[in-house]
Amino acid sequence: MSASATVWQTARFRIDLSRPRVMGIVNATPDSFSDGGRYRDADAARAHCDALVEQGVDILDIGGESTRPGSVAPDVDEELARVLPVVRHAVTLGVPVSVDTSSPEVMRAVLAAGADIVNDVRSLLRPGALEAVAAHPTAGVCVMHMRGEPATMQSLTDYDDVVAEVAGFLRERAAALEAAGIARERIAADPGVGFAKTAAHNLELLARQRELLDLQMPLLVGWSRKGTLGQLTGRPAGERLAASVAAALMAVERGARIVRVHDVGATVDALKVWSAVACCRRPAA
Repeated sequence: MSASATVWQTARFRIDLSRPRVMGIVNATPDSFSDGGRYRDADAARAHCDALVEQGVDILDIGGESTRPGSVAPDVDEELARVLPVVRHAVTLGVPVSVDTSSPEVMRAVLAAGADIVNDVRSLLRPGALEAVAAHPTAGVCVMHMRGEPATMQSLTDYDDVVAEVAGFLRERAAALEAAGIARERIAADPGVGFAKTAAHNLELLARQRELLDLQMPLLVGWSRKGTLGQLTGRPAGERLAASVAAALMAVERGARIVRVHDVGATVDALKVWSAVACCRRPAA
């Protein structure tokens, strides 16, 4: 991994990426594919933040819009009502806080409330989004590869070389962010597992993930409970713990610095074992 990818600058934290970090998902939505609105109530979402911190989470990622295939985005007022009460609590917990949003209005509001990172599945392509993040002096941002919108993305899966095309898109978005004044150390990249991709594309992205390290940005990867794991195992979303942890470990083995997960405690434990073994490795003679 390049030296430029060993730190992620965010609003309040310079996140040390010399070891892999776990980003815990807090879905403040009524229609998440994975937890079915379990944390849609603000009190439940705040308690979930507390629980993830106790489990060893490195970054909290709060979202008020479901981006599962076929989903429809909420209006701005509804998204703000879902995420702001949770963000205001999360920023008191001593860990970086990310907000999963594409709305410029939501970006400005959560950054003003103390959030550290904007995690945008649409890569700041909505009008005003790039400017909203660029206006903050240090906020982190994650750009992700997706085609179309969640409602249409699974009809847009025609690639000649999925890895090369994902890399090209992420490289172009990083250049656009830098041109707007967002320093490279503030930017992470997500290949978008499950977003406008078939199961075969997702598996190819994981198999060839090291090629994405040439982007010279920290890789943030989210395999947790994804549909591809369901196709491989035959299990529903709530029963994909083992598959999710296995995918997270393979992503880290191939250079991911942040893994975005639902099952924080299990992933933290698995990475402790992985890190202990990784530290014992010796170069081949």
